[in-house]
Amino acid sequence: MEPLLLPVADEDGAPFWEYAARGELRVQACAAPACGALRFPPRPCCPHCRSFESEWRAMTGRGRIWSYVLPHPPLLPAYAAQAPYNAVVVELADAPHIRLVGNVVTGPEAPLNSVDPARLRIGAPVRVVFAPVSPELTVVRWLLER
Repeated sequence: MEPLLLPVADEDGAPFWEYAARGELRVQACAAPACGALRFPPRPCCPHCRSFESEWRAMTGRGRIWSYVLPHPPLLPAYAAQAPYNAVVVELADAPHIRLVGNVVTGPEAPLNSVDPARLRIGAPVRVVFAPVSPELTVVRWLLER
């Protein structure tokens, strides 16, 4: 069976994945004193003030489902075996203009199809969970809040 597709860290985004491996959700922010704007995806220059100074700010890990899809076949074989599963866009509670893509699951080690699609809805509250998918990579997934 084919492996699932995994993200590839670039130089700008590497800290995101390093923090995820430690169980922390952090977002890049401009470190210029007069700016401080959060930005995602990570990039070398602030789109607001053009500063090259940056830092990584901790987020609460809470958000809401902004959008979601239930992919239908034909799918790559590794994904077809897990259908139906979800792919969600989560709007962060701490930074509503920041949206992260992931999956809603029942736990960090749970398969992508572990949540009944009927339980998903736009606006549903979620919280982050970190799923190690290889020795080198931990991804962000989401749990439904009650």
